[in-house]
Amino acid sequence: MFNSQLPAVDAAAVPADSFVLDVRENDEWAAGHAEGALHIPMGEVVGRIGEIPEGGRIHVVCRVGGRSAQVTQYLVGQGLDAVNVSGGMLDWEAAGRPVVDDSGADGYVA
Repeated sequence: MFNSQLPAVDAAAVPADSFVLDVRENDEWAAGHAEGALHIPMGEVVGRIGEIPEGGRIHVVCRVGGRSAQVTQYLVGQGLDAVNVSGGMLDWEAAGRPVVDDSGADGYVA
């Protein structure tokens, strides 16, 4: 289980210039993601943690917020400044935030 007291932020409140880590699966990412986000599927985060920049806030996102909450808990445990994007990419899209596919065209949340 994950800690429900983890730091979280609404998708609409994520600053435009912030670092976003998308932990969804490859097919979800390909359909649409936040422009500029780093994609590391949840199951690969431990092995690829070195790809996550240190020193700034990490906004962790998945489809609805469950997987990203678990990854946020792990990252916080590693001493990183991570917050869960509550509501995930569904809320991101609903808030009118841009969603792009791998080619940079308009994407959608799968």
